[in-house]
Amino acid sequence: MTSEREHSSRPPGRVSPMGGAGEFVPLIRNRDFQALWTSRFFAGLGKESGEVAYPLLTLLLVGSAAQAGVIGASQVATAMVAAVVGGSLADRVNRRVVLLCCDAGRLLLLAGFAALLLAGEVTPTGVVAVAVCSSALTGVSNPVAMAAIKQLVPASQVADAAAQNQIRFFTTTALGAPLAGFLFSLGRAFPFAAEALTYLVSAGLVLCIRRPMQALTREPRERWTLRGAVGGFVVLAKHPILRPMMLWIVVFNVAFTHTGAFLAIIATANEQGATNVEIGLTVSVAGAGGLLGSLAAGAVVRWVRPTTTFLAAAWSAPVCGLALAVAPNVLSLGVIVGCVFATVPCVNAVFYGYVAASVTDGYQGRVLGAVMFMSLVSQPVGILGIGLVFDHAGPTWVFLMMALVSGLAALFSLSPVMRDLPRPEDVSVA
Repeated sequence: MTSEREHSSRPPGRVSPMGGAGEFVPLIRNRDFQALWTSRFFAGLGKESGEVAYPLLTLLLVGSAAQAGVIGASQVATAMVAAVVGGSLADRVNRRVVLLCCDAGRLLLLAGFAALLLAGEVTPTGVVAVAVCSSALTGVSNPVAMAAIKQLVPASQVADAAAQNQIRFFTTTALGAPLAGFLFSLGRAFPFAAEALTYLVSAGLVLCIRRPMQALTREPRERWTLRGAVGGFVVLAKHPILRPMMLWIVVFNVAFTHTGAFLAIIATANEQGATNVEIGLTVSVAGAGGLLGSLAAGAVVRWVRPTTTFLAAAWSAPVCGLALAVAPNVLSLGVIVGCVFATVPCVNAVFYGYVAASVTDGYQGRVLGAVMFMSLVSQPVGILGIGLVFDHAGPTWVFLMMALVSGLAALFSLSPVMRDLPRPEDVSVA
């Protein structure tokens, strides 16, 4: 968001999409940012479809749900570690080169895997190996792409750019599963061949970005050390705004991670005798909440105070947890969870806006890598906890647990800093 004073201070006749001395360019006309966004959309679509295709293939090969679960857990663990590595690379290596190498690596990996499937020479161990390698490259590329945003958009638009990224994330999440299912019905190699194609398109779009993806005047390059590589965690721990927001995200993800919430809905609906159609519709309604929230995130960032956005997300979660415990029917479960998921993209947009605005370019990658690690680390705990509580105590206690945990997370919103949050564009680099 740009003020009239900022417009009037720029001399006419010069165009600078970075918001310097020149004409202001709307985000939608920022070709470099849109090329990066579209590149990450295709890469994300491939990643999301792959996350469905791998377990489908495993079930087809060995018929083991446990083996499919091992693949999912391995992917999450790999992505967590790779995000820290990618964050360190983003601050030390040419970001464009890293993105191209990751896209090219996944292109070759998935194309080769599709060829092996056509030849009938794939083993369950091979499926795990390909899934883990692909997740590693994805984990490396994500903080690199996020770090580049600071150089492609002006400071006044970083929160809007973060909001647009939420649309990409939730759209690929919504489209990935049905796309993988359709392609798998055509043949087991088709999802992976299509995934390889998405990385080819992604790499081509990265090549279309004209501006540098990192600061031209770099900070003095420090010698690589393990301490320096994990410096993003130190920045998060010391930052007065990012620290409480990150703590809320970590605890919130124990209660309302997508996979855990969907597991609770599906298990409850199954216990109540719902049909597969009813279960599918309920999960779709819940997922649609996140997509609707991502579409509204841009307007929320522009017109709603960050404190209001954060408080609404923090305290609606425990209220909705209690509502789930007394929900009258299966479909209402999806509506309630959808309401929680609708707040997530708005908070994410504000949070990533703070990261872009308040962290120097030389630390962007490491901080984003730390954020992605922390966002993922609590999710397996939540998924496992929901499964265990459901098996031993039933759905009511699952939803009460979700309300309790999210309520504890909401306590972070009571700090003085969180009650008077500035807008991301008003936060200066530390």
